[in-house]
Amino acid sequence: MARPKPWDVDDELWAVIEPLLPKVERRVRHPGRKRHPDRLVFQGILFVLYTGIAWEHLPQELGFGSGMTCWRRLAEWTEAGVWPRLHEVLLARLRSADALDFSRAAVDGPRPRVKGGTKTGRSPVDRGRTGSKHHLITDATGIPLAVTLTGGNRNDVTQLIPLLQAVPPVRGKRGRPRRRPDAVLGDRGYDHDKYRRLVWALGVKPKIARRGTEHGSGLGTQRWVVERAFAHLHWFRRLRIRWEIRDDIHEAFLTLACALICWRRLRSLR
Repeated sequence: MARPKPWDVDDELWAVIEPLLPKVERRVRHPGRKRHPDRLVFQGILFVLYTGIAWEHLPQELGFGSGMTCWRRLAEWTEAGVWPRLHEVLLARLRSADALDFSRAAVDGPRPRVKGGTKTGRSPVDRGRTGSKHHLITDATGIPLAVTLTGGNRNDVTQLIPLLQAVPPVRGKRGRPRRRPDAVLGDRGYDHDKYRRLVWALGVKPKIARRGTEHGSGLGTQRWVVERAFAHLHWFRRLRIRWEIRDDIHEAFLTLACALICWRRLRSLR
């Protein structure tokens, strides 16, 4: 039996996604061409995300619609806030299955290559090349809780508080939703007493390596999960190089990729 392609959407995943999509009623008068099925278009978006292919090169024989149709639908669903809601739903399912560990979180912010667009800047550590940064926060097991996009000239430490604040309210259990980890782990790039105080003010304990000290703090034995999560995130070829000029489209791909990683973790629990 042939192994399913990663962009093939099974009935179980579609049952999670379909209720989140905005409903578009066809006009009675002058209806125009029939709208291409959402499920096929979503598979076309996944095909671009997984393969990194240009929109205009999306193979027509796959039946996903044209690349422009998929791009327009991605922009439409992004404006409707579909991807953050999908991520929240899957995080809630993980928490319900006791698969989320809020005892600590880990943060990091490597820099992908970029071909243009907004939210870019000249990187001080890459020979002044213009680029963007992906900033990621994960739970103690490496499940992505939130991801943000900034210019390559933004220092990692300035994004520590926005990352913590970007974690959505995670439901899945009785009582109040969970938003904050007990502690946050970061490398020396996050070493700044001002931000330690701001982290404490959010009710989170900062566990950040100090500059000028010898390696061997032991944080690496716990921080590696965020580096693994970045490896999973950049396994989606569309995220390795930023091609999108519009930052909201690139952020949509980032959030969708985080949701797919959560879905894979859910499937692995069976």
